[in-house]
Amino acid sequence: MRIGYMLSSEEYPPQQLLEQARGAERAGFDALWISDHYHPWVDAQGQSPFVWSMLGALSQVCRLPVTTAVTCPTIRIHPAVIAQAAATTAVLHDGRFVLGIGSGEALNEHIFGDAWPAASVRLEMLEESVEVMRKLWKGEFVHHRGTHYTVEQARIYTLPEAPPPIYVSGFGPKAIDLAARIGDGYISTMPDAEMVRRFRDNGGGDKPCQGSFKAAYAETEEAGAQIAYEKWPNAGVPGELSQVLPSPRHFEQAAELVRPEMLKEAFVCGRDAEAHVEMIGRFAEAGFDEVYVANTGPHYEALFDLYAREVLPRVR
Repeated sequence: MRIGYMLSSEEYPPQQLLEQARGAERAGFDALWISDHYHPWVDAQGQSPFVWSMLGALSQVCRLPVTTAVTCPTIRIHPAVIAQAAATTAVLHDGRFVLGIGSGEALNEHIFGDAWPAASVRLEMLEESVEVMRKLWKGEFVHHRGTHYTVEQARIYTLPEAPPPIYVSGFGPKAIDLAARIGDGYISTMPDAEMVRRFRDNGGGDKPCQGSFKAAYAETEEAGAQIAYEKWPNAGVPGELSQVLPSPRHFEQAAELVRPEMLKEAFVCGRDAEAHVEMIGRFAEAGFDEVYVANTGPHYEALFDLYAREVLPRVR
């Protein structure tokens, strides 16, 4: 299994994200995820650098493969622009780039005042956006008039040797089926064997499946849970709220119902290597090929040391 590290753009400024990328490579991680947000989930996270600037910078500081987890190519940025950004990023990373996409959250996509579509419409838009991007990656002039997008006499000139793979995030049955049908791989944040099985049985076959979990390194489990609660209380917000709430202050209001002990279920807290190994094992048993850990809080160098010494040697 490939073990990667997630760069949380919602929490760390650009310089620290680059520092973490270097640290992850030194520690022996195999790959990187990086989140794509316009806003953080809550103000306590406090950051949200532009992912395409970060991806260009990352290409100059490390050689690890990187996946966006995930970009929404439907509302805030037109898929024709995402196609150009992804092509340039793949060139900079010498082909070590995966475009991870999803149907998005109102938190990031509502900023121009567009209506937030129903889930079924967002999936339609996602499917058409993939069609547009793959047309453009052929290097020819594209004329596209679809249900949701128009592209007129557009051509991308700077292209990688091969088009970037597209991995699709999905949690509900319809989204998983779409990922299986149009994706080159699958992305999820839950070690759920049924989700992986549905993806593989409905057209995904042996395509790669990526998963992730969050950690809060600290001297004790309680201290880690407190860090998680202060920085990521939104991780305890249930159901579809993460897709429909429009701003960090609304997530903060919803998170008033979350208690620190609830974050122990969503995070691996503390410094127990066995807890990390166990969580990675849950993803492996569910059928994932790759799993990415995201640290929250200031102690990411200590997490890198823990993985280099005790976690990565064991899981390999």
